Amino acid sequence: MTALIDPLPFGATIGDDGVWRQVLTRVPGPPLRPALFLDRDGVIVEEVHYLHRVEDMGLEDGAAEVIAAANAAGVPVVVVTNQSGIGRGKYDWPDFANVQEAMLDALADAGAFVNAVYACPHIDGGRAPYDAKDHPARKPGPGMLLAAAEAMPIDLARSWIVGDRAGDMGAARRAGCAGGLHVSSGHGSADGERKLARDEIRGSFDVRTGGSIADAMALIPILSLSEESQT
Repeated sequence: MTALIDPLPFGATIGDDGVWRQVLTRVPGPPLRPALFLDRDGVIVEEVHYLHRVEDMGLEDGAAEVIAAANAAGVPVVVVTNQSGIGRGKYDWPDFANVQEAMLDALADAGAFVNAVYACPHIDGGRAPYDAKDHPARKPGPGMLLAAAEAMPIDLARSWIVGDRAGDMGAARRAGCAGGLHVSSGHGSADGERKLARDEIRGSFDVRTGGSIADAMALIPILSLSEESQT
């Protein structure tokens, strides 16, 4: 049985589907506005295998600056992260919450904040109750992005994602987003990962490539728009 948190952190719930949903900062609306979806490990924070200790958490270079730019542009920032380590029994929700609080504190110290966090613990073959096969919230499923759009005034068709895996691009495409930035930090430099990411270029969905989240400043168009033009 997995360990839960009582009480949960501000704004957080763990639904009947086992997915962590946490809205931290209200997004004004209507009208709808584009969002910046961010994977966590290897994108916002340095990749650590099954990260679950606060002392191992470190921000990726450029992460705070990109998030602060989105904040200044009125673009909601939403973290969408697969956390199979919970499903695999490597760590539990209290460990996840502690690392998240450390990440949020580090971002705040750098003048940046995220509006919401979604985390999916499911993995095929994991421990119950997180053993669902192809759970719709687990990327490349779009469930976490769709849930964010239900909770906040987000225009998915103008939204972008930054991720280090092809599954991040797939989740954004399936959610109807405009595009994604695949970065080579984290798992992004693994054999074949970039090709798989670019294979998600279909229809109007665009995939751009960069070294790290820092490249989002130049490659993701919504970061250069004013708050007035988001609405």
